[in-house]
Amino acid sequence: MKIAIVAIGRLARSPETELVKLYVERATNAGRALGLGPVEVVEVESRKPGKAAEAEALRPHLSDAHVIACDEHGTARPSRRFAEEIATLRDRGVRRLVFLIGGADGLDAELLAQAHGKLAFGPQTWPHALARAMLAEQVYRAVSILAGSPYHRD
Repeated sequence: MKIAIVAIGRLARSPETELVKLYVERATNAGRALGLGPVEVVEVESRKPGKAAEAEALRPHLSDAHVIACDEHGTARPSRRFAEEIATLRDRGVRRLVFLIGGADGLDAELLAQAHGKLAFGPQTWPHALARAMLAEQVYRAVSILAGSPYHRD
């Protein structure tokens, strides 16, 4: 199952960008033997401001995918449950899993309603660069849990 983090906006060179690259590479390498990956990051630019325009820019990246939207009103999941969810989707034959990260104002309501699930990183508000890094790390952590790696400790 391919995994993509699809996000509005491009990150400049920064420590967060390097973390995203590191965890995406680790998840891709560790996931091959498990039928997970590659893991990729797709940065999408909207030609117009606003949630509706951003939603239109995101839609082409969502076809034939199981979509989980990152949203403050979503469900926070413990890492093991997150890993189990990914494994269950893979085992059900989902070929592509997409995690969506919206712009500064979040995701369009229609896009949120069409998502198969919503993921929150707790009640705090996080900068987009950190949200991408945290999501990439959690994808890597999920892969490592499924591989039986000692990376995750309960």
